[in-house]
Amino acid sequence: MRISELARRAGTTPRALRYYEEQGLLRPARLASGYRRYEPQAVGTVRHIQLLLSAGLNTAAIAEILPCIPDDVTVLAPTCPELLDALAVERNRITTSIDRLAAARAVLDRLIQAGSGARDQP
Repeated sequence: MRISELARRAGTTPRALRYYEEQGLLRPARLASGYRRYEPQAVGTVRHIQLLLSAGLNTAAIAEILPCIPDDVTVLAPTCPELLDALAVERNRITTSIDRLAAARAVLDRLIQAGSGARDQP
């Protein structure tokens, strides 16, 4: 499939796909015309990239992790146990971020609640 179709199917933009290619995360074949040609499994790869980016991982870390996610069923390829420690570190970082965001949300909830109570008073 061409870049525009992959972008549509994966819910992203051709620009993002070109960036992923530049970072070594995608490796499309090139046609004689110079157009990129992606295999059908590229849709899953792009979704994995997007998920890992949304978790805050950088493209270098994603480049190491992607080969360990061969499909949508296999959680971690048996050839990649060395990534477990790095993944645990990333998980702890995400947990810390979630905890900080939850604390910020709690503060905002209290401020909103206090402010709405003040509005109700004459």
